[in-house]
Amino acid sequence: MHVLITGGAGFIGSHLVDRHLTARDKVHVVDDLSTGFQSNVAAHLSNPHFRFTQADIVTWADLNEAVTWADRIYHLAAVVGVFRVLERPIDVLATNIAGCERLLRAVDHCGWRPEVLLASSSEVYGPRTDPCLREDMDLIIQPEAPPRWNYAISKLADEAFALSYARTKDIPVTVVRLFNTVGPRQTGRYGMVVPRFVSQAVAGEPLTVFGDGAQSRSFTDVRDTVQMLDQLAGCASTDGLIVNVGGNHEISINELAERAIERADSMSPVEHLPYEVAYGQEYVDISHRCPDLTRLHGLIEYLPQWTLDATLDDLIARVRHREGAS
Repeated sequence: MHVLITGGAGFIGSHLVDRHLTARDKVHVVDDLSTGFQSNVAAHLSNPHFRFTQADIVTWADLNEAVTWADRIYHLAAVVGVFRVLERPIDVLATNIAGCERLLRAVDHCGWRPEVLLASSSEVYGPRTDPCLREDMDLIIQPEAPPRWNYAISKLADEAFALSYARTKDIPVTVVRLFNTVGPRQTGRYGMVVPRFVSQAVAGEPLTVFGDGAQSRSFTDVRDTVQMLDQLAGCASTDGLIVNVGGNHEISINELAERAIERADSMSPVEHLPYEVAYGQEYVDISHRCPDLTRLHGLIEYLPQWTLDATLDDLIARVRHREGAS
C-alpha cells in the first residue's frame, strides 16, 4: 500500500508512519514542521519505503502527484495547540480550511480514488454539557466566538468539505473526531497537558493546573489511536461518516495532576493558574468532554490496550531516560 500522511512528522502522524512501515507499506510524509519535528521520523529517513518532504500543504507544488500515487491518505496537517490557536487565529482558519479543501480537490481531479481519513476534533462539539457526545448531535458555535473557537470552526468547515466531496464526487472519506490523544512524542509546548504534567512531576516542579482543575477529559494513548485510525480507514462502510475516536474514561485535570505526581513518585505541589494568566487572555473552558463510542465499536472491534497509568509510566520512564542521557 502507498500511504500519504500530511502532518506526518507530528505526534499522531509519526506513529502512523511507524505502523505502516512495520507493515512494509510505502509511506510519504509531508509536513511544514511548524509543530511537527523531523526527529519524530528520523529513524526512517534511510528506509527505502519512506519519503519525507518539508512543505506547506496549502502551497505544496507536488500535491497532485502525491495524491495520484497514494492508496490511502491521512490528512492531519493543521495549526494545532491551544497556545498557537489563541496566538494565530487567522492562520488557524486560513491554513486548516484551505489545506483540507486543496487536498480534497486534488483527489477529485486525480482520476483515482484513494481512501481518505480526515482528522477532525472533539472541539467541534463546542460548549455542550451532555454526559457523552454523539456524532449526530447538534453542534454549538457561540456568537462573537472568541479565538479559541476558530479551531473548532476550521475543523467543522473541513468536515463539511469532506462530506460534500464524499457525496457529490464519490470520494471515500472518513472523518474522525479525535478526543485527547496522548503518548510518546507529544510536546507540552503548545498547551498539551499530559506531557507538561509529566515533565514537571519528574523535575519536582509545581504542576500548573489551568483554571480550577475540575474540568475533565477522556485520554487515549496514541498507540491505540493509530490502530483505530488504520482500521477505520480500511473500512468501506465508513465512507462519508463521522466517527468519534478516543476513550470514554473521564478524569478531572486535578486528578490527572495527582496521578502524574503519584506515578512519578514526586513531591511536586500543584498550583492553579487563572486562565487569563495561563493564556494571556480571556479563555472559556469546557467542563467535561467524553465521547459516545457506539458508532466506533459498531465499525471496528479494536479495544484500547493502554491504560492511562500505563501511558503515564511509559512517559515518565522516557523523560527520565532522556534526562539521564543528556
